[in-house]
Amino acid sequence: MPDLSRERRIGGLVAGVDEAGRGPLAGPVVAAALIFRTDKLPRALSGLIDDSKKLSAAARDKAFAEIRAQRLIGTLDFALGAASVHEIDRINILAATHLAMLRALARLKTRPDAALIDGNRAPKTLTLPHECVIGGDAKSLSIAAASICAKVVRDRIMNLLAIRYPAYGWASNKGYGSATHIESIVAWGATPHHRLSFAPLAQGRLSL
Repeated sequence: MPDLSRERRIGGLVAGVDEAGRGPLAGPVVAAALIFRTDKLPRALSGLIDDSKKLSAAARDKAFAEIRAQRLIGTLDFALGAASVHEIDRINILAATHLAMLRALARLKTRPDAALIDGNRAPKTLTLPHECVIGGDAKSLSIAAASICAKVVRDRIMNLLAIRYPAYGWASNKGYGSATHIESIVAWGATPHHRLSFAPLAQGRLSL
């Protein structure tokens, strides 16, 4: 289970940073940065925060609602950043993910003293003291909470896009390359929300 041991060791206000949506064929990549203002998890969040991949959609929604409530009363701060499909295709997914992370950090109302970045690479232009944590959403509570925020918001974006483009099954596959999604691309072509630099789209450069 994730805990606050890394945040306590670093000291000060530490922002956990994570993303959602690096692998899909469609949709933006979304990042979140989250700071707990105390060295203890707020009681209202006890039992709600874990690696977002281990939580059901309902559990993530419940945790996200409580995270937003805790931000209102000042026990934590979080912010979101995103990079568009066009940015992903132009600068590549890793650079776009890092851009989204930098945007999330820049939008925090509270200036962090340091950051914990999920993964093994941090944005090259990040000047804030930081550590990379492989599998961080299973180790750090601030990263885990950020992962929930990023995942919930990205899923909601894909649900909205699914209304406009129902053939691709985005409400269920969230833009990942499921069989139904691939079949729909072959049948109907790509939308403006598809990542044309990703295989299998890159081979055909499909577009509507």
